[in-house]
Amino acid sequence: MNARTNRKLPPFPALRAFEAAARHNSFTSAADELHVTHGAISRQVAAFEAWVGVQVFHRVGKRVRLTEDGRRYLSTVQAAFDSIAAATDQLRDTGVVHVLRVNALPTFAMKWLLPRLSQFQRMAPNVELRLSTSNAPVETLDSFDVAVRRGPAHWPNCASGQFLEESELPVCSPTLLQRLPIHTADDLARHVLLHSDTRPDAWQHWLHAAGVTAKCRKKQSFDHFYLALQAAVDGLGVALGPMPLLDDELASGRLVMPLKGPRIGARGYWWVARREVVNAPLVGQFCRWLEAQAAQTKAETGAGGTTPSMTHGKTHAASR
Repeated sequence: MNARTNRKLPPFPALRAFEAAARHNSFTSAADELHVTHGAISRQVAAFEAWVGVQVFHRVGKRVRLTEDGRRYLSTVQAAFDSIAAATDQLRDTGVVHVLRVNALPTFAMKWLLPRLSQFQRMAPNVELRLSTSNAPVETLDSFDVAVRRGPAHWPNCASGQFLEESELPVCSPTLLQRLPIHTADDLARHVLLHSDTRPDAWQHWLHAAGVTAKCRKKQSFDHFYLALQAAVDGLGVALGPMPLLDDELASGRLVMPLKGPRIGARGYWWVARREVVNAPLVGQFCRWLEAQAAQTKAETGAGGTTPSMTHGKTHAASR
């Protein structure tokens, strides 16, 4: 027999009575919310306790408070009610197209977001995601619902949460490495180092951490980071690659990591949502999806994952 056909579920009216009474710590307030009498709530709760065989409320005169068993059960019931409400909203919206405006950093969008975006589209088929890219500060953007930026930083009138960590290591094409082997960090002095205007000090920090004493004079600069990475794929030099954004290039062999370290921690990636829309279901769904994808990346590669400090990542409150 299918396990789902043998579920032992309490009567739904009793569950609603329990959840409302537990939330208010009052049978009277629960009765007002559900538009029934105080006696009806009391009878539903008593029937529920008899059904489960566990006392979930302490009664002290006209006051009630949850037992320890009741507190544990409440969190599960509320999560289930939230899931049912979200699924119901989605069902009612079938056929209705919702627009989500996402502004992301160009390299992040190209290397990490776009390869995964089809999964979000399958999960939310009624969402029209309008993706734009920019390195501009969030506060200067004309319009967006969710932005992706490196942080932490101060984003006025926004809520934010970190979802993806980043670290940096030198990367180059296998052809270049075969022609000019790199055995130690000092060997980089023989190579062209690829810089980008958006990360001007990255190489300086890495070379200092690696203890490189010889000055690396050969360099080539690009205005966008993704151009420096493409130049590395094309064999023009060595780039300082962000992990895990380059997982696909490394897995395919288009790029290789000639050195095992040092792996330098860089600023992570944060979702940033405007205060006016942060509680919108679609915005929350997209931010949770980013966090889930980052967690999957971390599980698969062992690097560059989430920070599980809260349900929605490490959150900075909106400016008030």
